[in-house]
Amino acid sequence: MPILRYSAASPYARKARIVAELLGFGASLDLVGADTTNPADTLREQNPLGKVPTLILESGETLYDSRVICEYFDLLAGGGKLFPVDPAARIAALTLQSLGDGINDAALLIRYEATRPEPLRSADWIALQAGKMERALAALDGDPPAGPITIGHVAVAAALGYLDLRFDGAWRAKHPALVAWLDAFSDAVPAFEATRVA
Repeated sequence: MPILRYSAASPYARKARIVAELLGFGASLDLVGADTTNPADTLREQNPLGKVPTLILESGETLYDSRVICEYFDLLAGGGKLFPVDPAARIAALTLQSLGDGINDAALLIRYEATRPEPLRSADWIALQAGKMERALAALDGDPPAGPITIGHVAVAAALGYLDLRFDGAWRAKHPALVAWLDAFSDAVPAFEATRVA
């Protein structure tokens, strides 16, 4: 049984878990928590970057990061499921994935900066990351993801879920169209709610 090293709060791990469920592999994964801050955690032997998600195949081979793992699941399911075969549709899905992952990147950088001792925190750095998030959210609110569910949809949903978890859903007040989109995604993809961190 393949092992998915993960952290329940990680939006990237959540993305991989949602994809696994959508493609029918969820029940065949052994979910094993990881502590990315603990030098003794075997995660660092399995993935030199010490990051989640990391997928350990039955052969012992390891795959990382979420982008590779999600595409692996798609190929295992026959290909073209969440990663479209048509070149234009594929590029659109990958670009949307990059937007969702980019929101996560910026949100995580803000969170890490906020954990530094106050005299060392940079308000300018936080503002720079917040600007990235706000521009991405505004773009998505103006043109919410449409069409059949792709990896891009999953990445955006995971990012919004992370903003709900770590930033108390502050994004929702200014982005009603995106809120409606996420509600519809949640209804259509039970794995989204099933992977929510309380």
